[in-house]
Amino acid sequence: MLVLVWLTAGSIGGPYFGKVDDVSTNDRSTFLPESADATRVNERLPDFLGDESIPALVVVTADGELSGDELADVQTLADDIAGIDGVQDGVSPPIPAEDGEAAQIFVPLDSSGEVGEIVDEIRAFVADLPPGLQGWVTGPAGFTADLVEGFLGIDGLLLAVALIAVFLILVIVYRSPLLPVLVLTTSVFALCAALLTVWWLAYAGIVVLNGQVQGILFILVIGAATDYALLYVARFREAIAAGERRWDATSAAWRGSFEPILAAGGTVIAGLLCLLLSDLATNRALGPIASIGIAFSMLSALTFLPALLALFGRAAFWPFIPKEPLQTVPDDLTRPVTGLWPRQARFVARHARVVWIVCTVVLLAGAAGITQLRADGVPTSELVLGASEARDGQEVLAEHFAAGSGSPVYVIVPETDLAAAVEVLEGADGVESVAVASADTPTGQAAVEVEDGEPVLAAVGPPGTPVPAPTVADGDLLVIGTLTDAADSPAAEDTVRGLRAALDEELGAGTAVVGGETATDTDTNDTSTRDRTLILPVILAVILVVLMLLLRSILAPVLLIVTVILSFGTALGVSALVFNGVFGFPGADPAVPLYGFVFLVALGVDYNIFLMSRVREESLVHGTRSGILRGLVATGGVITSAGLVLAATFAALGVIPILFLAQIAFIVAFGVLLDTFVVRSLLVPALSYDIGRAIWWPSKLWHDDGHPLTGENDRRTLET
Repeated sequence: MLVLVWLTAGSIGGPYFGKVDDVSTNDRSTFLPESADATRVNERLPDFLGDESIPALVVVTADGELSGDELADVQTLADDIAGIDGVQDGVSPPIPAEDGEAAQIFVPLDSSGEVGEIVDEIRAFVADLPPGLQGWVTGPAGFTADLVEGFLGIDGLLLAVALIAVFLILVIVYRSPLLPVLVLTTSVFALCAALLTVWWLAYAGIVVLNGQVQGILFILVIGAATDYALLYVARFREAIAAGERRWDATSAAWRGSFEPILAAGGTVIAGLLCLLLSDLATNRALGPIASIGIAFSMLSALTFLPALLALFGRAAFWPFIPKEPLQTVPDDLTRPVTGLWPRQARFVARHARVVWIVCTVVLLAGAAGITQLRADGVPTSELVLGASEARDGQEVLAEHFAAGSGSPVYVIVPETDLAAAVEVLEGADGVESVAVASADTPTGQAAVEVEDGEPVLAAVGPPGTPVPAPTVADGDLLVIGTLTDAADSPAAEDTVRGLRAALDEELGAGTAVVGGETATDTDTNDTSTRDRTLILPVILAVILVVLMLLLRSILAPVLLIVTVILSFGTALGVSALVFNGVFGFPGADPAVPLYGFVFLVALGVDYNIFLMSRVREESLVHGTRSGILRGLVATGGVITSAGLVLAATFAALGVIPILFLAQIAFIVAFGVLLDTFVVRSLLVPALSYDIGRAIWWPSKLWHDDGHPLTGENDRRTLET
């Protein structure tokens, strides 16, 4: 029955992989908090500029100065572009540069349409320019199109790479052709059910979905579901090796894995839901969306996989069917042991203090690299890795025009304050020119200057052209400032901050509202930095409470949290050095440390839970120190394989040429491997072993760990 239920869910949810674009968006302004100035301006732009639009900027150059015939060819290009579906009225005529070697065309696109497809049509016309002319499509629409193209492989390529990597790892680890298929089937069906739920939530407008969140959802579900499945498989394998029948083995495995899987998944969900405290809509969306994915991962690992393994029984492990009980560590550590994990357990026991001190020093050294992390935002032009026509076009634009052309700063001011606002913009160092929105002009704006304290709009056109009037909406005007610097540059952000301060001082706080592409980037970075400061400690507090409830202890959870923080710091520090010195990245989004923290801490705690829940179970029977060694041996293989799988799935994000995802891929993949091979295999066992039963303070197990060999007597007996 369970298998049929999951097959039905998978068959319904599977087709939704091809429908994600119907409910997703990549417009950065839609993810800003409602209170942000850029959001308020963005909402009112249609009042001044007509229908909601996103500007594209076509820049055309020649080998020298543009001739009359070449300008005519550029005019023909503008006429052709104006006839494309999705291009709104108001395509400007060619505007020559002062040096005469380039011309630009402003093209307003319908923002509710398929911007990527519209830009592709424009680029097709630009590619057909006569010999001697070369053109690029840039501006906000151009960058949006490049971003959409970067996410194109997220449905097929990303999943294919992740699944192939996981399959190969599982085949190597379990040396079975069938078991990896069963585990991956569990993960894929969990993803189908999660995607089906998320799609309808996004369709109803309850959550906001974009390519970034979508990619993380896919990877997170595949990785987490596989991890939880491997924990169940380990318990099932133990039961089968002990000679239990498949139904009895199913029951024993489910009892042994239910609590750690539920605690591990619950911890991740608790950490993810802390993102609801974010002011950025994209972060708030990731919290519930990823939590839904984790919930289905747990459900699939605890229902679908047990049903499959119950049906296949021992045959799931063919041709290497387990026949011998799990290797363990003898109480007398002077006796010879066989196997990787028993040897490591004995090594940890004999050198516990040296092991955890050396590990700590090495991790602290790696964490020192955090000082080199530049997570204060990156230009929009750098979001896409590899070739970007919009980025190339922006560089050409900056050679012949004001670098901020096509992405102006918008200032909404009361009609009575127009003169004062214009004077502020004209006096700013980073503003090239000032205009005001006017429906009376072909371009939708008119030049404005201040004479004798009064604003004067300049007539556009031949002599006798009527003087345009500004567009007034609810008593406000839209002032448009062309920036000297590229709209996505740090210098442009400084200009926006300066304008906001100067306008507040001149007109009064809140009188003028500054928006536009640069303001959107500025507000996004500021909000993301604020979120990072708020959410990180909240996540730690929530996870600490979950660990205390699971382990019935205070000291052990505190120590585990400290190791997780140390591991995260090392992962981030090493990543910063690699980003700067190896990959040459231009920096990082402020959300990169936050996302890395959420995934590494929440998922890293999973491995703590796998280890320490088994340690506690063994300690109740064999004593704390013996329980630590037995727990390490019992979980060493599953944690290592789970870590490899999770690292491989997150590393698969690197196939998507988006800077943010590439950085998350490296941070999480490296951090998970660090957790797997250092923190969970050496640091935590060695530290716990050195402390002894005091790690269970103040629980009953601290007073009596269920074994006559306690305290120092326990340690001496084990080591002599």
